[in-house]
Amino acid sequence: MIDKVLLRVAKTAILSKFDPRYRIDKEKLVGVYPYLQKNGAAFVTLHHGRDLRGCIGSIIAYRTLLDDIVGNAVSAAFNDPRFAPLNASELAQINLEVSVLTIPEILEYEDFYDLLTKVRPNIDGLILKHGIYQGTFLPQVWEELPSPEEFLQHLSYKAGTNPSIYQEHPMLYRYRVDAIEEKFDEILPI
Repeated sequence: MIDKVLLRVAKTAILSKFDPRYRIDKEKLVGVYPYLQKNGAAFVTLHHGRDLRGCIGSIIAYRTLLDDIVGNAVSAAFNDPRFAPLNASELAQINLEVSVLTIPEILEYEDFYDLLTKVRPNIDGLILKHGIYQGTFLPQVWEELPSPEEFLQHLSYKAGTNPSIYQEHPMLYRYRVDAIEEKFDEILPI
């Protein structure tokens, strides 16, 4: 089960950009929560009401989970190219979500129809890779795209291509997430 401390870290990282008095004592945190010093991959997602307001993450663990959450929280709030940087006046309307990813595994499939039977709605996050094309959807996207066909179709668009890509048998990886979400105002900073 994911720990609320991850939300507290993400909130504090965002608040530190508005007020330097908010700081994360990494040494103290890993002393209390040793798992934060292990490499981990996480996404940080911001919603304004039900609308996406920022989402940045790592697919592969290449730094500590603590550093990944701090970096991705700041990037989701201020550097997601789809949105203007977060404004302090928006904080009361923001929901903050942290998703920790499992290690992606190759999803073997024969053809598109076989793939449709192997993708697990509401469980799998998917990564599509083919040449210059790459995209991922977290499992939470199933809420908006509930059928495997629709999910895969939109994943191809996100990767910068179209559904005909599946005729070329692209590499697909699946992963799961452990996620926690709360209203920004209800999360205690570190």
